[in-house]
Amino acid sequence: MTLTLSRSDIERLADRVEAAQDNARAIPKLTDDFPRMGLADGYAVQSELRRRRIRQGHRLVGWKAGLTSKAKMLQMGVDVPSIGFLMSNMARTDNAQVRTDDLVHPRVECEVAFVTKKDLHGPDCTRDEVLAATDFVLPAIEVIDSRFAGFKFDLPSVVADNGSSARFVTGARARDVADLDLRTLGVVFEKNGVSIGMGATAAVLGHPAEAVAMLVRVLAELDEPLPAGSFVMSGGITEAVAVTAGDHVVARYQDLGSVSVRFI
Repeated sequence: MTLTLSRSDIERLADRVEAAQDNARAIPKLTDDFPRMGLADGYAVQSELRRRRIRQGHRLVGWKAGLTSKAKMLQMGVDVPSIGFLMSNMARTDNAQVRTDDLVHPRVECEVAFVTKKDLHGPDCTRDEVLAATDFVLPAIEVIDSRFAGFKFDLPSVVADNGSSARFVTGARARDVADLDLRTLGVVFEKNGVSIGMGATAAVLGHPAEAVAMLVRVLAELDEPLPAGSFVMSGGITEAVAVTAGDHVVARYQDLGSVSVRFI
């Protein structure tokens, strides 16, 4: 990936995104002021943010694939998937409470999460290699939170904002991938007892393990591996749904159990 912006510009943009994330403040998309900004610049800003979070004492636990379903791409007006990092302070357990007053535009997605037992790396990573390297999978909900005004952004800006990542919630039921047909698992998404979406895991690049392989290939472009023991969110199965304080969200997966989160 080739940068078009200077190192000082990358740091200025990281300052801008970090302040928006920390203060739950909406900002204009980054390309408004930096129209030459490309995808490589977005990942450079994201990497700078990751370095800062680690310096602040947070631990990198894994990665997320974003914009991996046709529904999500259509909703956001993009045609290329992306990745973002996951830190320890983003993690929540099943039926946890998530505050909304420190988020800008909280929305939820139902996803399949992978935990790896072997390193994965390289530009040619395949779905089969991902499945062989998977220790287990879990039902999960991602809480996304774009920091851009009006939830309007382009791909370089959303990558710089770490793929809108904010929180992630995992269910307690771990399953071996050999016991599941991950391509055809159905999911029902509910908010306050009412169905807000239905889908199948095939919506995620045809198979959620393909999204993890894609993530490994993007990491290779950034000269990074996916280490054993990584936690990976494979991308939203349905469109993201807005939430507010008082909402209770449940994702019910075929053969994989359920996971829920409450917003306060």
